[in-house]
Amino acid sequence: MTGFVGFPSGKNPYVPVPEVFFTVLLPEIEDSAELKVTLHLFWLLAQKKGNPRCVSDHDLLADSVLLRGLKRRGDPRPPEERLRQGLEQALARGTLLRIHLRLVSEGNDAEVIQWYFFNTARSRKVVDELQGGEMVPVRLLNVEHGQVEQESIITVPAGAYTSNKWVEAPGNIQVQDERPNIFVLYEQNIGFLSPLIADQLRDAADQYPPEWIEAAFREAVQHNKRKWSYISAILRRWETEGRQAWNA
Repeated sequence: MTGFVGFPSGKNPYVPVPEVFFTVLLPEIEDSAELKVTLHLFWLLAQKKGNPRCVSDHDLLADSVLLRGLKRRGDPRPPEERLRQGLEQALARGTLLRIHLRLVSEGNDAEVIQWYFFNTARSRKVVDELQGGEMVPVRLLNVEHGQVEQESIITVPAGAYTSNKWVEAPGNIQVQDERPNIFVLYEQNIGFLSPLIADQLRDAADQYPPEWIEAAFREAVQHNKRKWSYISAILRRWETEGRQAWNA
């Protein structure tokens, strides 16, 4: 660990952070990945201009400062995975909003771009407008050529957005249903996620349906059995005997 030499003298730029972050969110955040991602987004979005203020997953994955800060000694997971974990936790908590736009370029495969917003009244309004499917902000397209579509529903003609802030979008845009992933469920209901447990959680996520995993966590919390061994036993029993048979 390198020592901090101190804040420079003279005028220093400041990043506005809402008071509610310190009074409501900070006491609830337990994982360093969620905390670092949230704080970094305050800094990142403060530099954005215009509306909506948002950032794409492409930009976050290319952010060397953010990725360097997400490295954790003793944790074998790459910083990109810690980034995804922090984002999922912030989404599950309600700090962030996310929309998915599918980019289709001629001759190339479809590519999904994820856009992240802070959960503010202005951002919720933008998301509502996107859900209505009437207009799409140019900055969300983030391309020079091609088309953008959401779940193969919305199609924006190539070149239609080159000189406008918004473009008309026939059809409808829907915000994808966000489900907390198994890592978020574990850290919110049990505690620190060790590398060994992370491997077991990955295997479980591949083996069982998401709704089973969520239900098993709820079952464990209701019985005050906040252990992965208990949850794993529930899932194995459901797999063997059937979930309906056990709940009957």
